[in-house]
Amino acid sequence: MTDSSIESRPSRVDGTVIAVILAVSLCHFINDVMQSLLSAIYPLLKDNYHLDFWQIGLLTLAFQGTASLLQPLIGMYTDRRPLPYSLPVGMGSSLVGLVVLAHAHSYPVLVLGAMLIGLGSAIFHPESSRVARLASGGRFGLAQSIFQLGGNFGQAVGPLLAAFIVVPFGQTSVSWFTIGSLVGIVVLWKVGGWYAAHLRDRNGRRMPASMFPPLPRGKVIAALVVLTVLTFSKNIYMASLSSYYTFYAIEKFGVTVQGSQIMLFAFLGASAAGLVLGGLFGDRFGAKTVIWFSILGVLPFTLALPYADLFWINVLAVLIGLILSSAFSAIVVFAQELVPGRVGMIAGIFFGLAFGFGGIGAAALGVLADYRGIDYVFWLCSFLPLLGLLTIFLPNMKVARRA
Repeated sequence: MTDSSIESRPSRVDGTVIAVILAVSLCHFINDVMQSLLSAIYPLLKDNYHLDFWQIGLLTLAFQGTASLLQPLIGMYTDRRPLPYSLPVGMGSSLVGLVVLAHAHSYPVLVLGAMLIGLGSAIFHPESSRVARLASGGRFGLAQSIFQLGGNFGQAVGPLLAAFIVVPFGQTSVSWFTIGSLVGIVVLWKVGGWYAAHLRDRNGRRMPASMFPPLPRGKVIAALVVLTVLTFSKNIYMASLSSYYTFYAIEKFGVTVQGSQIMLFAFLGASAAGLVLGGLFGDRFGAKTVIWFSILGVLPFTLALPYADLFWINVLAVLIGLILSSAFSAIVVFAQELVPGRVGMIAGIFFGLAFGFGGIGAAALGVLADYRGIDYVFWLCSFLPLLGLLTIFLPNMKVARRA
């Protein structure tokens, strides 16, 4: 049974089921707090294990690479055979990863912990994204944004928690956050029950595959390639800030570790706010408009950031996070419209691409930072939003809707 058939038939569960969307958003928050703890404690791990920047990048690659490779495969499988109760299993994998990170005594064990957290994300994202879409009542952009808001807010809070808990109390305090993951497992078990009931209610009822007439195959492939490149530009730039912003602030401006974590929190908090705005504007004006504004519109601020002083770098980072983050929910919704009935596969691919590009980018930028310095990395990445010009090649979905 395809997702399009599930979405098409009216029933008592078709309105925006806000409680379900908020539940998966809450669990996305918990999931991404656990994820962000890894990058937030990089300065601590660098000192404790005497790591080079390339080893820091490899940790990010281990986490995001695992998630990137597995998410599309899991999404493709669950499009055909939905697994409502796989959600708490994914949260359980992240819980184990946290425990491993907290008590690791060598660098290879750190890599293992990062991979377990990546596995948890790979299981969580495709199915929870599908649940948000099923509960959207047709407001796909808003549902995706609320779902992703939880994740971005979790990424923003993670550095603060690291600054005020992990830094003072040490690496073993990472295991304290397993309490949150236990809450997430309980909530996701309840969500799995709603999802399973939803599937039983719709079982065997097939409806038209899409709300739009299908576009030519070549145009769909070209559009997906463009969306992939845009995801690349966005996530490589976001990786440069999320992985190395703290080091940049410490090295260039002499701020403390805790001060750099607060700066990272401001950037990630603005990113969370941008997600909601992106979803609201996407439902109102269309995903393509949001993509135009988000990726190309951020260019002046990225170009200015390498030359800013401490005050203005905080202002620019907030503006960049606010504008650039609004693109991802629009990209996911646009891709799901291009390939109707494959919600899990598309969510898996684009969440996977986001993790993969971020991981590869973090590793490559770490090597570059070792050779050319952090300043050069931020200057080079400032040109990435120029790829937003490729948005001109995306089809007009409003025309398809009217047809």
